[in-house]
Amino acid sequence: MKAPFTLNRSRRFVSVKNKMLFFFLLAILIPVVILFINSYISSQQMLERKYTDLLADVTRQSNIRIEEFLEDMKQISLIASYGINSYISAVSQENYPVQNYLHDSSVTNELQATQLLMNYITMKDRAISIYVYNLVNGSDLYVAPNKPVDYTYNPRKEDWFSDFLRSDDITRDLPTMLDRQTKADNNWAIYNLRKIFDMENGKLLGVMAVSVDIDFINRLNKRMEAGNRSAFTVTDDSGMIIFNNNYELIGKPFNTTLFPVREGELASGSDRQIVRVSGKDYILIQSPFEVHSWKTYMYMPVEELAVEGDILKRNLWTIAVVLILFALASSVYMSNLITRPIKQLIRNMTLVEQGKFDNLPAVRSNDEIGVMAGRFEQMSAELKQLVERIYVEQEQKVEAEIRALQAQISPHFLYNTLNSVKWIATMQQSEKIVEMTGALISMLRYTAKTDNRLVPIREELEHIGHYIVIQKVRYFNRIEFHSEVEEGLAEQEIPKLSIQPLVENAIFHGIADQEDGLLSIEVRHAGSAELTITIRDNGAGMSAEAAAKLRSRLDGAEDNGGIGIINVHQRVRRLYGDPYGVSFVSSPGQGAVFVITIPIQNKKGA
Repeated sequence: MKAPFTLNRSRRFVSVKNKMLFFFLLAILIPVVILFINSYISSQQMLERKYTDLLADVTRQSNIRIEEFLEDMKQISLIASYGINSYISAVSQENYPVQNYLHDSSVTNELQATQLLMNYITMKDRAISIYVYNLVNGSDLYVAPNKPVDYTYNPRKEDWFSDFLRSDDITRDLPTMLDRQTKADNNWAIYNLRKIFDMENGKLLGVMAVSVDIDFINRLNKRMEAGNRSAFTVTDDSGMIIFNNNYELIGKPFNTTLFPVREGELASGSDRQIVRVSGKDYILIQSPFEVHSWKTYMYMPVEELAVEGDILKRNLWTIAVVLILFALASSVYMSNLITRPIKQLIRNMTLVEQGKFDNLPAVRSNDEIGVMAGRFEQMSAELKQLVERIYVEQEQKVEAEIRALQAQISPHFLYNTLNSVKWIATMQQSEKIVEMTGALISMLRYTAKTDNRLVPIREELEHIGHYIVIQKVRYFNRIEFHSEVEEGLAEQEIPKLSIQPLVENAIFHGIADQEDGLLSIEVRHAGSAELTITIRDNGAGMSAEAAAKLRSRLDGAEDNGGIGIINVHQRVRRLYGDPYGVSFVSSPGQGAVFVITIPIQNKKGA
């Protein structure tokens, strides 16, 4: 009985169930992880795009509202200076309070002008103050409803006032500066200046300054979140801050104080980008004004997106955990479903190893495992029959060996008999009989060897020599024999008795009836991997019909047995394959040349 199967312990045992669990989990975990990472990154990018678009839209809308507000200030100063129908000639105008006040600073005209200007101020939620500076030796008019007026302040000494008077501009917007006409602290404002000309003669009467409280930007952006308001900044064309919630920053450069970005990181051609400032990443929006040469900046730390990102991450983690739990449960179920019949099949195999071939437990499975189990049961039944047959054959083999030992008595008796004949011939001085008997004994001993089917060429040629001795005696020395072996080939092994049948064929069918028969054997290299054994005779040769018939049999026709040419050819083919075997050339009256081609083999290869 064969020894039971033992597992090779050089490799760690891993059960099929564990492998299936591992690969099932791996097959689900890898897509889940990839989906998780891809979803999280895509969602973060989507959030960045969403907030970037939102901030860009906020800044754009804020710019529009600011410019609309400033444009309203221009319209207010225009209407207040020249009336609603300013394009109509002065003759058709009946009441111009501001014009009248500049001509005559009486109490009545002051009241009318103040009332007119208060109406406009009220329309704008008291976010503005209006100052009329008289340039024709009259009194100035100050309408500031929210803050006390500083009557000692005279803007005529300011550069911005003088520059405006010298210019050809009718109206001008000034960047953010302190409104010194009032006594309040940090009264930052944007000025709209307008020159007032006489409606009748075009003479310059005065300058109207509309002081817009800088806080009007916060009022316009009242729906903006507090964080965005603090990050909302307006700069002029030189990059100086003209608005920020922190009024202390007004008038300072944006790039070095409020948002210290390194040189070259702030791309001027891009309206939105992500920049790194003080070790943090920010979403930065740049939005230029359409009319003014100003620019609005809105920036937001990317980490503030983490609030929504955390919600998304939590949802993704929930989905991932659910999928992993489902994968684990389904993997355990599937692995048990598949491995249960395999385990039963293994138990059946163990029983067969122990010699129990009958009544194996059934393996209940309607898939490939069930088919394999059925085949195994069939195989175990056949194995039982085979074991019984081998037992019978072993008994028969022992009996055959006994008969073979008995049969060895006959060759032994034949050897002894031939030796006796040789001794008698020696006593009678019959040299030819002694020579033939010695050659026959050597041939019989060579052919009776059963230890190896391959022999060196040297031994095969020695056997041929003994055979030639006998044939020379038979044909009265009419056969001349030569052999030549190329150096290094004498010990090459060839099939036993592969040359003698071809030599015998050359003698009996070629040179037996000739007075000067010539037979030669040459062993030579045929390239680096093959050798050829050439058997050449000068006999009668073969007719074309006989040669064609022999070639047909060599090419595949079945032989009826024997040890002739076909037998040699078939044995060489079985040993070395299709390219090798016996070939020949023969024609009537020209003798025959037979060639055996076999591969050269070293000892390891053999």
